[in-house]
Amino acid sequence: MSRFLSLLLCLMLFLSWPAAARVAGPQAWQAPTEVRDLAEIRRSGVLRVLVNQSRNSSGEVKGEAIGVEYVRLRAFERYLNRDARKPIRLKIVPKAKDQLLGALRRGEGDLVAPGELLETNGVRQIARSRAVVGDVPLILVTRQGARHFQRLEQLAGRSVALPAGSAAGPALTRLNRQLMAEGKAPVVVEWVDPTLAVEDVLEMVQAGIYSATAVEQSIAERWAKVMPKLRVEKQLVLGEPADMHWFMRKEASMLRATADRFLESYKPPANQDAAFERVYRRLYRVQYPLDRTGRQRLEKVRSTLQRHASQQDFDWLNLAALAFKESTLNPNARGAAGATGLMQVTPATARSMGVNDFTQLNGNVQASAKYLASIRRKFFSSPRLNERERMAFVLAGYNLGPQRVQSMRAEARRRGLNPDQWFFQVERIAMETMGMGVVSYVNAVNKYYLAYNRERYLLESVEESAAAN
Repeated sequence: MSRFLSLLLCLMLFLSWPAAARVAGPQAWQAPTEVRDLAEIRRSGVLRVLVNQSRNSSGEVKGEAIGVEYVRLRAFERYLNRDARKPIRLKIVPKAKDQLLGALRRGEGDLVAPGELLETNGVRQIARSRAVVGDVPLILVTRQGARHFQRLEQLAGRSVALPAGSAAGPALTRLNRQLMAEGKAPVVVEWVDPTLAVEDVLEMVQAGIYSATAVEQSIAERWAKVMPKLRVEKQLVLGEPADMHWFMRKEASMLRATADRFLESYKPPANQDAAFERVYRRLYRVQYPLDRTGRQRLEKVRSTLQRHASQQDFDWLNLAALAFKESTLNPNARGAAGATGLMQVTPATARSMGVNDFTQLNGNVQASAKYLASIRRKFFSSPRLNERERMAFVLAGYNLGPQRVQSMRAEARRRGLNPDQWFFQVERIAMETMGMGVVSYVNAVNKYYLAYNRERYLLESVEESAAAN
């Protein structure tokens, strides 16, 4: 029994390590640069704010602040400029949550505004502001209709999905120590793909792709307004409630004092979530693609998807995810502007790819796969793109037109964003200029792909079993 528990502990420690950290490997140490305090910031006229790239924290859609930190940061900008001869403007620098403090130490920003709980354990030379939001509990979030838990101990042996940098990670590690001391199975922490932020994980819980996640209660309640199938388990609190803060270097004492004075008197507007609810209420509609009907439909079209994916050098699950988004895997689907079939191909697209029988399953998938490959070859073949980002750009081009996506990349480069990263970088330009349409489209296909990829072995073993028989 002791050997079994030891093995479980080793497995738990591996699974509890963020996937992004396992893939990226160690980063070269870099000495922190010279710290800018408020006087230097005033002389430059720019306050560089490192924000969590999550849309929950820092999104802006067509000029409207959607992220929870945007309204507060704009109020801070006005506070800094209330009597200033030379105004300060904010430069927003989006980073993955688990990279924020490292970027602050390297001098890539002056202030960190994460919009979530952020631990500073082991990070030196970092100071925090007074509480931005006080006494924030971390709670479990599940789906309406799923099992209703009454105690944390009931999570033993179950899976909880977390985005990289989640404060729930350390809390679940502590819970697992307690469970294993009692001879119970640990909670399996599934660190999700780095293309997913906290709101994406919540949507996938609502869809039933993930069974549960753990987030700050304020975040869970905010997104429950637009994701009605979420169940916020307020009674299941992980650890002790903690405060949300802004962060700056310890040497920036005047910036810290000024931020503290602002936060002491700041009151958020009563309607600060009005735009958020209006924009997002009809967007989060990702479904579970592997229910009984979904599996049956996928099996019927699997060989066709695999054949054309192989011919065009795509992962067949990418085509499957796109097909589910376009038609829920219905080969007889009919859409707008003459779009038809599994992949919702238009007559013009089919003709441009030299495919005449696009109303039939084989021709429909062939035309779509050839068009995707054409977009990839002509616009997104750069070796600078990793394959996940490349596919995201191809999908954005498929939905919006590749030339428009390329112009967004150029604008991202001009703004200091990463033009080779769609998720959370170039998509910010799309949100600000086009709205959420293409962003929601790419995100949905990505989530369906991740749902399929989690069960790749089972989905592909069906073919192997059939071949063996």
